[in-house]
Amino acid sequence: MSRPWSRAGLRARLLALGVLGLALGFALGGALLLGALGWTLQRSVDAEALRTADAVALLTAEDALPDPLPVAGGQLRVQVVDAQGRIRAASIDADRLVPMLGPDELRPGQRQRLVVDGQRVGMSGPVRVVTVPAGTPAEPRTVLVAKSLSDVRHSLHVVRNLLLVGFPLLVAGLAVVAWRVVGATLRPVEQLRSGAAEITGRAGAERLPVPAGRDEIHRLAVTLNDMLDRLAASRDRQRAFVADAAHELRSPLTNMRTELEVARRLGDDTDWPAVADDLLADTERLSRLVDDLLLLARLDEQAPADRRRVADDGRPAAVGPVELGELLRGVAGRYPSPPVRLVAPAGAWWVEGDPGESRRVLVNLVDNALRHADAVVELAVSGPVGAYHLVTVTDDGPGVPEADRERVFARFTRLDDARARDAGGAGLGLAIVRELVRRAGGTVELADATPGAAAPGLRATVRLPALTEPDPD
Repeated sequence: MSRPWSRAGLRARLLALGVLGLALGFALGGALLLGALGWTLQRSVDAEALRTADAVALLTAEDALPDPLPVAGGQLRVQVVDAQGRIRAASIDADRLVPMLGPDELRPGQRQRLVVDGQRVGMSGPVRVVTVPAGTPAEPRTVLVAKSLSDVRHSLHVVRNLLLVGFPLLVAGLAVVAWRVVGATLRPVEQLRSGAAEITGRAGAERLPVPAGRDEIHRLAVTLNDMLDRLAASRDRQRAFVADAAHELRSPLTNMRTELEVARRLGDDTDWPAVADDLLADTERLSRLVDDLLLLARLDEQAPADRRRVADDGRPAAVGPVELGELLRGVAGRYPSPPVRLVAPAGAWWVEGDPGESRRVLVNLVDNALRHADAVVELAVSGPVGAYHLVTVTDDGPGVPEADRERVFARFTRLDDARARDAGGAGLGLAIVRELVRRAGGTVELADATPGAAAPGLRATVRLPALTEPDPD
């Protein structure tokens, strides 16, 4: 049962469920209709019989019974019996010898409603018999009125046949209408499917058709197109990243190959120590580039809110309190002074993060500042500003134009004065800084160190979430 049902199309399943629900609803409604109609007709039969019985009982109490008893039409049979079950009066077509109810069925002094066989009263089919007490306490009597239920049964039979014939036709007609309506409703879904099947993932704008109606399918199409736009943008960034990475990797490899070919042609005249130094420099540059690419790849794989860090060797890195003063002293100690100068912080400045990542952020900023500084690079820490401590790396170089301060954080971005790869790097340092600072819950901004000056310099400000007290562990 489940396989044919699962293989059926959505249109067929919706129609089957709708038709089944409609058929069940009609069946329940028909049953309720027949029940209500039968109850209403039965009430009308009882009401007519009781009216006749009450009228005859009133005549009995006044001792004014005519003979025969008057009845309206030929549908009623009336008898008046005494306490011994003898018939004292009857309508013109009622039996005058045998009561309509036997002694075991008749309860004197009570109103009764019974259904008996019509042969007792000379009628066909079932008969409704009602009893009403009459007479006086000295001479109690009972009025019996019988009315045929043939008309009631006939009416119910006709209505039931009409329902049995009409309901299937109505369900079939509604099923045809529902099939067309469901098909028209699902047509935009089929258009979305066809449009999705035509998407190849190649370059160019690829979008799904958006239906005109402002319904759920319209919103689905708009959402899917937004997703396609995001995927296309991500695909373009990935392609650009791969192209830039390939270009950057090709450059040191080309240099190494050229140097080796030149050295082979020169033979004994080759200055092998100089060639070895050049090859070692290119190898180190290539190694740094590969490490940066791998780090960015790992950062891209992790969610921004993921607090689990990954060290350079791929193992989980420690996350805990970091004292910025000690961190700055350790970074500044890697460089000669001058040009790198540390403004010694007063007190302890604690932040939470990965010490390795925090050190990488400062090293990248200092390396970038040293490439452009004229005479000095200054490291300092201040704060708190709100919930953040501030770490600044300032140089006295030409600075970065305001229009380019956001662009320099993009990958493989080098400004015109840093196009020389040997001096300007691969353009990944600031991109790594932003990703690591963002993972730490902070921000990084660039600004002029001395606004208005001919060489305004550059100040990189890193905001890191502050800790009031370090974890004792």
